[in-house]
Amino acid sequence: MHTGELKPPPGAKKRRTRVGRGMGSGLGKTSGRGIKGQKARYSIRPGFEGGQTPLYRRLRKRRGLSKGARNIGIFRRSYAEINVGRLEERFDAGAEITPDVLLERRLIRKLDDGLRVLGDGQLGKALTVRAHHFTAAARQKIEAAGGTAEVI
Repeated sequence: MHTGELKPPPGAKKRRTRVGRGMGSGLGKTSGRGIKGQKARYSIRPGFEGGQTPLYRRLRKRRGLSKGARNIGIFRRSYAEINVGRLEERFDAGAEITPDVLLERRLIRKLDDGLRVLGDGQLGKALTVRAHHFTAAARQKIEAAGGTAEVI
């Protein structure tokens, strides 16, 4: 069997109904729409409910953010984030870590609105970390290891 010999099973392809093609077709004259009236004409738009106030007008307009949603507006701040576990892997004890150093070493791609240090992972070295924001867990881990967490 070749691809040129393939064809759909019998009854799978049905011809579309052509309306308004003479009385002999069974759907001539009024094309199956009956006689007169609103439904016989092209005047019913989607969502029309026979003169009753339609659903889209009965419901209130929803504007703005829902409760608990992230702020995705014009005042949202986007921080470059790094975990203390990554700092443990890449830096020696006593190193001074700034956003510029992280950009140089490609630990963060871009600075955005600042650097946020997160508390995932373990830290066993004393490091001086300068960032725009620290989570409580990150600050506690840095200071417990003998380092300092300085807010820029």
